[in-house]
Amino acid sequence: MSSANHLQDTALRYFLEVVQSGSVSLASQRLHVAMSAISRQIGGLEAHIGTPLFERHARGMVPTPAGDILARHARRIGLEAEQAVEAIRALHSLQSGAVRIATSDAFANELVPDVCAQFQRDFPGVRFEVLVSSTSQVSRHVLMGDAEIGLCFSLAPVPGLRVVHRQSAPVVAVLPPGHALARRRSISLAELTRHPLALPPAETAVRQVIDMACARQDLELNPVLVSNHVKTLLKYVMHSGAASVSSEVSVRHLVASGELIVKPLSDAGMDMRDIEVQALADRSPQPATAAFQELLIARLQGA
Repeated sequence: MSSANHLQDTALRYFLEVVQSGSVSLASQRLHVAMSAISRQIGGLEAHIGTPLFERHARGMVPTPAGDILARHARRIGLEAEQAVEAIRALHSLQSGAVRIATSDAFANELVPDVCAQFQRDFPGVRFEVLVSSTSQVSRHVLMGDAEIGLCFSLAPVPGLRVVHRQSAPVVAVLPPGHALARRRSISLAELTRHPLALPPAETAVRQVIDMACARQDLELNPVLVSNHVKTLLKYVMHSGAASVSSEVSVRHLVASGELIVKPLSDAGMDMRDIEVQALADRSPQPATAAFQELLIARLQGA
């Protein structure tokens, strides 16, 4: 702040106190400032504006019409400053604000809404915006500023993004409890392809991992159902007895309820993809966003 602005702010503060108290002497007592200093600042304001701000009487000082206008202006400035401070305090105390998340479908059915609900129980003033799209679009949403947090599977780094958290997400077989392979400790892709399969489409990260491993072994994939919607795949597995592939975190809630089971895939390369929590490389998160990230990461880690 320049010295001229500082002096003007001081003059307005002294002016308002005289308006409210009705005299320079009372304003002097309340502000703990010499009467001469207050009179000098008000005189400077009058000289700058070019008109008297007070009618001076024996019993005190009464604002002129010009003084009334300036008093309303000064009060509005003070109120706006107080509101700005309150908004900053609210943000930092996590009592308000928005958390914008872009996520791939695998996390949208259970994990993300569950974490949002848990976070809002502690901070009910925070609201959420959740965009669900493909992994490539998740990263693009963060780069374009549509979301502050990106949650997706990743096979390669994306320029301009910072990885806040990364953890391995091996591809696992997903089976109904009564499946013929349910008692095996681990399963090979060769074994899995002998049974009906429900798989995500070829452009997804999990399918790319599976396709590469099958190509190395000359294994042919003939899924009975292909869908880009994780919930559709899992519901089909539950109702039909078919098998699918996924990451453990995507089906954790269904495994916990006993509706599905997961088995490690013994083939090489099943650990090629990671789960990433992404953010813009050159931007610091707002407090609500940073706190939500911490909770999301803890839940990803199984805490």
